[in-house]
Amino acid sequence: MNRPADFHTHSLFSSDSDAKPEENIKAAINLGLSSICFTEHNDFDFPPEDNKDVLFQLDFDNYISSIASIKELYSEQIPVYIGVEQGLCRSAADRINDYDKNHILDFIIGSSHLVYGNDPYYPKFWEGRNIDEVINAYYESILDNLDTCNNFDIYGHIDYIIRYIPDKSYKYNYKNFSDIIDEVLKKIIYNGKGIEINTAGLRYGLNATNPSAEIVLRYRELGGEIITIGSDAHYSRDIGSGFDIAYDMLKSCNFKYYNIFRKRKPEFIQL
Repeated sequence: MNRPADFHTHSLFSSDSDAKPEENIKAAINLGLSSICFTEHNDFDFPPEDNKDVLFQLDFDNYISSIASIKELYSEQIPVYIGVEQGLCRSAADRINDYDKNHILDFIIGSSHLVYGNDPYYPKFWEGRNIDEVINAYYESILDNLDTCNNFDIYGHIDYIIRYIPDKSYKYNYKNFSDIIDEVLKKIIYNGKGIEINTAGLRYGLNATNPSAEIVLRYRELGGEIITIGSDAHYSRDIGSGFDIAYDMLKSCNFKYYNIFRKRKPEFIQL
């Protein structure tokens, strides 16, 4: 029996990856994954960094034509899907909601990489700020994104911000933010969207997926049904990483399936 599909992967079409698409596909085949989806970064209004004028702006036409050709080469070995990880923000809502007007993509992840326009990846972002207040502001920004952006299928790595807390002595506790996280999950469900289990946190030393098992379970308790699994791999070696843990988590959170997307429609795959 094949292992679950990896529906969050990056290659050289994302500005933070040099992975060759064919190497990602070969890694998925070697692992026995049931399918793979490329979800390259596109973040409108992302602040310029490292002296770059453009960051995370996807060359859509080149991407689509290139992956479509590679997809055909491997069609008898593994299904390959084409998606985008779209950075969500109010300032770009019109462009986000108008993205892929010709309905070429199979899948769009909506993600929050910024807190009201600022990048929590950098330690400087946290200087002089109360950590709890920053985390709460991050979840508030997700609520704002959900009110303004609708052109996506699942919300990516919902507790993403905890990856970058610079104070390693800080003990993150889901319960401290459970009220606002419930608001986020309820709005995702009401809007007909899903969430993902993103296994990258396991590689970043969090000893947890993003979101954590508590959030996945709460999503299920609130009636959430749509859920994908993604490695968030930026290197071929990370394709399918942590999937055994994600698979067990789905079962422990009372899911009997996971999802893939084809032409923006969810398909339910039995565990």
